[in-house]
Amino acid sequence: MSDTEGTQSRDYCTIADVTTPPRADGPPYAECVLCREPTEYPESYKGITLCPRCAWQEAQRTACSG
Repeated sequence: MSDTEGTQSRDYCTIADVTTPPRADGPPYAECVLCREPTEYPESYKGITLCPRCAWQEAQRTACSG
């Protein structure tokens, strides 16, 4: 295995520049895009918002297995 292959195999599941929405100080809260439950993020945030449970499940689903 060449050096570049080793680097690629180690880096294939790293996530770069992961940003999370700012936490809301109070209602109204954004809905989770998967289960429609309220999240801790403001309703005004544009983008994908997940509740803690769905975020954990999504992290488990997409985690590297190797």
